[in-house]
Amino acid sequence: MRFSSAFVLAALPFLVAASPIAPKVGTRVPIQKRSTLVNSDGSVNTDALRSHLAYATGKIERGFAAYQKNTGSPHPLAAKSASRKRDTGSDSLTDDNSELWYGTIEVGTPATRYTVDFDTGSSDLFLPGPDCSENCDGHTTYDPSSSSSSSEVGKQFSLQYGDGSTVSGEQYTDTVTVAGLTAKKQTLGAASQYSTGFSSSSFPADGLMGMGFRSISDYNANPVFQTLVADDQTSDPVFAFKLSSSGAQLYLGGTDDSQYSGDFTYTPVTQEGYWQVDMDSASVEGQEAVRQLSVIIDTGTTLVVGDSESVAQLYQSIDGAQDASETVGQGYYTVPCDSIPTVSLSFGGKSFDISPDTFNLGTATQGSSDCVGGIVAEDGLDFWIVGDVFLQNVYTAFDVGNSQVGFAKLS
Repeated sequence: MRFSSAFVLAALPFLVAASPIAPKVGTRVPIQKRSTLVNSDGSVNTDALRSHLAYATGKIERGFAAYQKNTGSPHPLAAKSASRKRDTGSDSLTDDNSELWYGTIEVGTPATRYTVDFDTGSSDLFLPGPDCSENCDGHTTYDPSSSSSSSEVGKQFSLQYGDGSTVSGEQYTDTVTVAGLTAKKQTLGAASQYSTGFSSSSFPADGLMGMGFRSISDYNANPVFQTLVADDQTSDPVFAFKLSSSGAQLYLGGTDDSQYSGDFTYTPVTQEGYWQVDMDSASVEGQEAVRQLSVIIDTGTTLVVGDSESVAQLYQSIDGAQDASETVGQGYYTVPCDSIPTVSLSFGGKSFDISPDTFNLGTATQGSSDCVGGIVAEDGLDFWIVGDVFLQNVYTAFDVGNSQVGFAKLS
């Protein structure tokens, strides 16, 4: 599953730092990452880039529909989008080669271990079910009949993504454990159908665990982290991500002070559903290019995706930048490989740099002197989706209790 201009999202050994009685500490989830966005010769995989954007923007549109169904009102950003842890825990993340950050959870009684994409741009947990035969080979199957803590909800679910990927099946409740923290009676989906976008060759994780707010849940049920908070499993209603090629992790129940330095800069969530905040500006080499935009902070997207007008303005501020819609894909731009700029995003009055290494997706073609930029335009958007092209450069705290997002410098 990929977007044509936005990218999705690595798991190191599973680590539990929580005791059964909920000490006042956080717990870590090692995560890792995998990707097919770059070819072996260092050039970008244009087909993967194009489908990636479709996935990202389609996921956001699906959340808009769920928000309206759950609340009875349209999401404020929908009108701007043309439709087309008493404990803490930490889980290491695996980098799906710049597309997918995934780690390990356990589900059921007795517990079975699964890998999931940790996605702040959605809110539901799903796994392949026992009757899933299409595109489920290579994934670990969740069998509700083998779990004594499983219960049928009596509802179906169907999730569709912009790249054509579909997941559908039945809803259940069961016990879900993440890095030693246990959510009881957690709603999850057992899929009877995985589309090709979720086949193991494209999507190495078994399933997906959404970490947004309930109002964009297709199940209209608490996401896993909110259930952990309600079950008094975390000392602090905060989770945090370090998305990095070295030591990536999800931290549940607070923040891991070994992973960042200095103070956090917090910005309030303007509309619960997504982790939606206001961005002050985007700058190139310290010079402001665009300002005052609504953005969604999304660990489930690799790129930074924005509206066509403001993204064009940003690239106009970069010497040698060129529109690459005809060569790489609609909405993509290239910049000279020998002078990759430092682009910065500002939140809460503080500017955070995107390193040239993460901004540069790879050469446009093998041996090209032009490199593809990690900020991409999508027609019809009037907001930005900020994925790990930016998030790899900061330590990010998602504060459920105070409805805010914080950024700090990586240590």
